[in-house]
Amino acid sequence: MVLEIVKYGDPVLRAKGKPVGEITDDILKFAADMQETMYAANGLGLAAQQVGVALQMTVVDVVPVQEERPSTMTVAGKEVNLADWMPLVLLNPRLEIGGDKINGNEGCLSFPDIHGDVPRASHITVHARGLDGGELNFEATGMLARAIQHEVDHLNGILYIDRMNSAAKAGLGGRLKRLQREGAADPTRGTPRPAKKQPSTRPARATAKVPSEG
Repeated sequence: MVLEIVKYGDPVLRAKGKPVGEITDDILKFAADMQETMYAANGLGLAAQQVGVALQMTVVDVVPVQEERPSTMTVAGKEVNLADWMPLVLLNPRLEIGGDKINGNEGCLSFPDIHGDVPRASHITVHARGLDGGELNFEATGMLARAIQHEVDHLNGILYIDRMNSAAKAGLGGRLKRLQREGAADPTRGTPRPAKKQPSTRPARATAKVPSEG
């Protein structure tokens, strides 16, 4: 089921997610719905807060932009084929940040059509649980590192605009205020809900629309 993505101004986006405990049928269904929602929105990632649930769960798939914004993923010391591992579902993720910080353009599904440069670490190590309950440990660079940092920020109530420099954020001031008012005025904010229109099939990964991080 495609869920409705909440927009900036909804207080759930500032909520720190609760850890995922037992992996129940409800958790598995929610993870599947999040993946479907991410693909339907042409996103590269999605955090639980973005569909109204303050939970430490995120989904990521950067394969659609591998040519223009490449990534690497290393598991147990060996670089792996990204397509074999995507989409990633990360539960209770923890990051070790490494490498230099690099500015890169980011968008967010909760901030429609708003993009800006955000500094992110070029290399990260990820520790998380998978949907099978097992430990998931890997290293990431490039767009995968950026997308995961963006999503893990969401899980802790941090938004990409918080990482922008003051000049970049000031340039978006008017648009952010309008979006914040609209999100705060939504009477159904903070609750997971189906999208008003649900596609009958998962869209192709590559489309004319520029993908956004979660």
